[in-house]
Amino acid sequence: MIPRIHQQGSNTLGLLHYLYGKGTHEEHVDPHLVASFDGMAPDPGRDPSATKEDLQHLLDQPLALLDADQRPAKHVWHCSVRAAPDDPVLSDEQWGDIARRTVAATGIDPGDGAGCRWAAVRHADDHIHIIATLVREDGRRPDHHRSGKRAQAECRLIEKELDLHQVAPGDGTAAKRATSAERHKADRAGRDRPAREELRETVRRAVAGATGEEEFFDQLAAAGLLIRKRIAPSGDLLGYKVALPDDRNGEKEPVFYAGSTLAPDLSLPRIRERWTLPTEAASADGSQPEPTLPDVTGPAFARRRATAATWQALLIIDHGDDSAAAAQIAAAGEILDALAKTSAAQTRTELREAAFAFERATRSHIKAVRGHDRALRQAARDLVQSGPALGRGEDGATTAMLIDMAFFLAIAAATWHAKRHHAQQAQAARQTAEHLRAAYQAAAMQPMADLGQRGRRMPQSLRHRQVAILRHAVPDLAEQILAEPGWPALAATLADAKDAGHDPATLLTEATRRRELGTATSISDVLVWRLRRSAHLPAAPENPQDTTTRDKRHVPSPAPVAQPPNRAANGAARRR
Repeated sequence: MIPRIHQQGSNTLGLLHYLYGKGTHEEHVDPHLVASFDGMAPDPGRDPSATKEDLQHLLDQPLALLDADQRPAKHVWHCSVRAAPDDPVLSDEQWGDIARRTVAATGIDPGDGAGCRWAAVRHADDHIHIIATLVREDGRRPDHHRSGKRAQAECRLIEKELDLHQVAPGDGTAAKRATSAERHKADRAGRDRPAREELRETVRRAVAGATGEEEFFDQLAAAGLLIRKRIAPSGDLLGYKVALPDDRNGEKEPVFYAGSTLAPDLSLPRIRERWTLPTEAASADGSQPEPTLPDVTGPAFARRRATAATWQALLIIDHGDDSAAAAQIAAAGEILDALAKTSAAQTRTELREAAFAFERATRSHIKAVRGHDRALRQAARDLVQSGPALGRGEDGATTAMLIDMAFFLAIAAATWHAKRHHAQQAQAARQTAEHLRAAYQAAAMQPMADLGQRGRRMPQSLRHRQVAILRHAVPDLAEQILAEPGWPALAATLADAKDAGHDPATLLTEATRRRELGTATSISDVLVWRLRRSAHLPAAPENPQDTTTRDKRHVPSPAPVAQPPNRAANGAARRR
């Protein structure tokens, strides 16, 4: 249940016309009163003899207690309370009780007999609007400081009592939500999202991997945004605003949003914090600057490097101090933004949704110390600079490898936030993991099918050898892995590791100990990518028709490895 305190106004009758009107899309089917300060207010919705003017006069009577110059310029208080989409439809009596509890909790009508006058109007199944006059019956102003937080706390109690969907409590670090007017405007314009959300997503993508102001603003311009910079008399850049070219106000002028109003970490000073040089970070934490890395040669190389950086970030989130972990989580958002920006068509939607969801997980009251995140930020830059991946061959397979690692990072971020009671951030990270799971299914289907084909065509003697290695290295997981559709791909990977001069048993043991596997839908899939990354194997086989070269004897093509019923045909599509 979401309460929302709207901006104070000065026109009681104007708001009543909206509440009792048809709505911008005629969605107000049966507007009517469900509660009021005295239980006897006129209801213009269902009483033919009552008018909106009658209700307005009743609500505004306390203003007469004050001299004209003592009356508040904006005396109209407006709060909406909305149920979750999956909540049951509440009765008028229940909504009336919710309204009375809300005005009491916020200080509008605390129950002392001299509170503000208010009325609650219901014009849809899932929400009510409360209108009040900000002058008490005794002529004093109400104590409604921090009324939004007080309403939130009361709604959390109501959710539990009525067994409704329980909303994660916030901590004040979330980006500002789009207003109902902005959402209606987006609907009229045929946009998927309000302009505020589109701009926030575009600015975040422009930040991803940028190394300075010039590059950042070039990215904004390349994305087609209108940019307005705020320059000090000294010539220093103080801030910026952006607008969509076709988002106009009533005067046909572009509607600009400052970076700080899009999200707390998108103000220019906060963005500049990301551009801390490695030498500056070294002097702060005592570490040495990282060595210069070789140039990225293409999308597959960039994805491999990003996978390695994501793995290091996981270790810091698990074992580092809070400020370093917060920096890694914030920079992980740039990895997801860069992935969404450069992904192939089959993964683009889910990766975009993953990046959109994870944005909430990147901010908390724990300050991220920039500089710790330079490896992830460089990896995000590599992804952007290497360009779009085609989603096939090595590009597609390394995309699956990176998404697999990003999934575990999202799970780690959710756990980290949950331990610190960051409920909204933990929930956002879990939502991100689900989108990444779906993206993985799309990215991994072909490369896992190719590897699986190689494993099934492997000579029987070599297949038996891989089973023996598995049972020796991970006896507790062996039977579960052998029953998974991904086992043939893992068997082919073990053979490839042996061909490359590695000890497959040692690699397998290390891979299972490296991190938890309980959240994996397919353990064999996870181990495939961990082994291929740690052994520096190609992510995709060059020729899936080829059998392994470990056994040169001529052996007839073996029968396929037996699979559990109903899983072999659809396993690749369901695996993460």
